[in-house]
Amino acid sequence: MKTKLRRLPARLVGAIALSLSAGTVLATPLAVLNHNGSYVVVESYAPNIVRVTISDQSAQAQAAPGYGFVGHPDETGWTHQADAHGDRFVSKALTLEVVQPKQGPMETMARYFAPTLPPVALKISKPDGEVMLDMTGWEMSPHVVNGEHTYRVGASFVAPSDEHYYGLGQNQEGILDFRGRTIDCKHNYDAPAGETVCVPFLVTNKGYGILWDNPSDTSISAAVSGRTLWQSNVGERVSFFVITGNTTDELYAGYRKLTGVTPLPPKAAFGFIQSKARYESQQQILDVAAGYRKRGYPLDIIVLDWFYWTKMGQLDINPVDFPDPAAMNKTLHDEGIQTLISVWPRFERTSRYFSFLASRGWLLKDAKGQPVDGLPFRNDRAGALIDSTNPQAREWFWDHIRDNIASKGFDYFWLDETEPDLVPDGFFFSIGSGDRYHNVFPLLHVEAVADGSRRDRPNKRNFILARAAYIGAQRNGALFWSSDIQPSWEALKRQVPTGLDFTASGLAYWGNDIGGWQPLPPTHVPEHKPLLDPSDARAVVGGYDDYPELFARWFQYGTFTPTLRVHGMRKAVEVWAYGKGAEQVVVKYLRLRYSLIPYIYSLGKHTYDSGAPFMRALFMDFPNDANVANIGDEYMFGPAFLVAPVTEQGVQHRKVYLPAGADWYNYWTNQKFSGGQTIDVAAPIDTIPLFVRAGSIIPMGEQIPSTATPQKLASIRVYPGKDADFTLYDDDGVSYAYEHGAGKSVALHWDDKQQKLTASGGMDVGKWVQVMGR
Repeated sequence: MKTKLRRLPARLVGAIALSLSAGTVLATPLAVLNHNGSYVVVESYAPNIVRVTISDQSAQAQAAPGYGFVGHPDETGWTHQADAHGDRFVSKALTLEVVQPKQGPMETMARYFAPTLPPVALKISKPDGEVMLDMTGWEMSPHVVNGEHTYRVGASFVAPSDEHYYGLGQNQEGILDFRGRTIDCKHNYDAPAGETVCVPFLVTNKGYGILWDNPSDTSISAAVSGRTLWQSNVGERVSFFVITGNTTDELYAGYRKLTGVTPLPPKAAFGFIQSKARYESQQQILDVAAGYRKRGYPLDIIVLDWFYWTKMGQLDINPVDFPDPAAMNKTLHDEGIQTLISVWPRFERTSRYFSFLASRGWLLKDAKGQPVDGLPFRNDRAGALIDSTNPQAREWFWDHIRDNIASKGFDYFWLDETEPDLVPDGFFFSIGSGDRYHNVFPLLHVEAVADGSRRDRPNKRNFILARAAYIGAQRNGALFWSSDIQPSWEALKRQVPTGLDFTASGLAYWGNDIGGWQPLPPTHVPEHKPLLDPSDARAVVGGYDDYPELFARWFQYGTFTPTLRVHGMRKAVEVWAYGKGAEQVVVKYLRLRYSLIPYIYSLGKHTYDSGAPFMRALFMDFPNDANVANIGDEYMFGPAFLVAPVTEQGVQHRKVYLPAGADWYNYWTNQKFSGGQTIDVAAPIDTIPLFVRAGSIIPMGEQIPSTATPQKLASIRVYPGKDADFTLYDDDGVSYAYEHGAGKSVALHWDDKQQKLTASGGMDVGKWVQVMGR
């Protein structure tokens, strides 16, 4: 193999010369390096964010990032130096070194077995010289996918023995740390453990995260045989961002900068959401809402799920079952209850819009250009998929949702099947092969509704329930859920680490179908005697004797997730449907959720400001405690709460590890414990193990029927032991005025030495203060 000379554009040669002669004079951090025919492009987006792109094609290496990215390069604070050893890009946060490749002829064995691509190696180091990331190789392997001559592209990195890996969207295998595992990063409704969702952001405990820029099916083998290997099925380049930070929150601030801001959802989204598969009529919905108000139980949103239409793709509301949806919504609104309605992206052939969409090529197509109609392997007959990669199709879709559905008074939208469920592999979007763009559909499809609703309903925040996500999906005002899970203890147990890795991917809002979505089995023999009597719930639970217990435990867990939503294919799903014993437990936590609205809503504002999630795996807040690296059955809910759900049947105690570096109060007993130890905690059926970190402030509100009613503070709980700060935030809960500084923030400060709580703006908080643990 002939050695190619390293050539740089004239402006970069001049910049390097200036950098070498002046030392500290700013040079552009954007460089195009030719390493014997491998083109390496380095861009900076912040002092702690760099993008690396590699290809054997110069134009591909220099092309802009793909779907999902909204950040812009920023060379401020960077210098670039080059010498015989390679190129060094330096900021106050990191150093990126692209190593000069070895010159000379190819070794004999490499002529037959090794990749013919000229090698590329690079290292990213902390300011003190400690190496954080060491890329040792890259790949462009030619193959044919869906008729395209393309490449499998990838890169490999050294995997230190003490490195741990989190994020990557939604993987429901039930293990938090991906170390030693291979993750198939693609949207897959049919994944054996539950739907997978690809958000290719891998966060480590070593102070960096990798954000991979390729929407095709991607596998990540984390610390397998001493290396972490990324491989994407379709592409002509390797492209990835590296974000570094002294804390995990700095990584999420970097993700926010690159991919967009997480909006503050409407306040109703933090309250209780009642869903069912499905409420079959207008009267059923009104009766359920009346049932909550009659019992004095809080409720914010009720959901109208699928098959309210006359045909799949009609985008209408069946007038037989829903004779006056506008009147229904007005009645609900008068009671402070809002509505969320499911809208599907599928169009059966006999629906009124199919021919129109097909004639314009606005449906997913096969190789012959014909609409793809259903999935034979699943006996799916739900019709063709709208091609939301086409801007015109997206605009059309929102226009018809607005005119046909939103006009009836519905508040928010549930965009189901956003993987999409009609698998695009082997087919074609308007932008290209479904294999090449396998993972982008949920970003673009939800964006259509988010942008349209924002434009046409400018005083009503978006709340979009979505079943899949991709890079940047958080900026669409979407709240995600874990798809159609089983009503089982195993499924509940898997939900906890699943949600923690999802939020670790930079998307703060995640939840699940409390109680499971699939139908209950006719019988289920519990391992232990049920903790709740099922005898007065037989009409709902049948022979599933321990289901009331499962539902109660699931609801306890759901109380401490970003969204609290019951759903499922059961005869009844309301909180009173599982017997008196279960009802008492569930309502206890329903009321606790509403007491915590001031705390949770303030966390939502903090996420808007920072990008940091508030449902947090323990590694985020306790980086110096090696014991938390793979604890996936406990987590932090905001800065105060340590939550340890009970996910096993018949259990009334569980072990809880209290992270080192803090003291902890049992929320129920106020007993104080030192961190760094595992304790046995009582967990009778009405109690979820719940601890509060010493040095916490928790504002709590009075009971309200829904967030449409202004909520007064009931107390401000202080858990002493350290100084503490908390910013209490409130606004109208509905409009976008918060983006322009509306709303009120009150900075609360606890001085532990003086045992005194103060508030900014001269607010008198004395009447609300409760110092706990005394």
